[in-house]
Amino acid sequence: MADTYEACCERADAAALAAKNAKLDNVRDRELRAEKTWRGLAEKARSVAEQREKVEREKREQRLAEASANDAEASDAA
Repeated sequence: MADTYEACCERADAAALAAKNAKLDNVRDRELRAEKTWRGLAEKARSVAEQREKVEREKREQRLAEASANDAEASDAA
């Protein structure tokens, strides 16, 4: 399963609910730790996705700039 932001948030929410409904302290503590971990993973997944989009956007802009430069060179040569 891919650790997308949404999937991690769902797991964190499930852990939070399990902690709320836990009768035993050790179970509640375990679920609270799990929630904290899943929230951290969600944030990491969000950050990675944003960085990936930024890199893709920069590469796309670079390709467009290079294509424009090549078109200008081609019309100068003609």
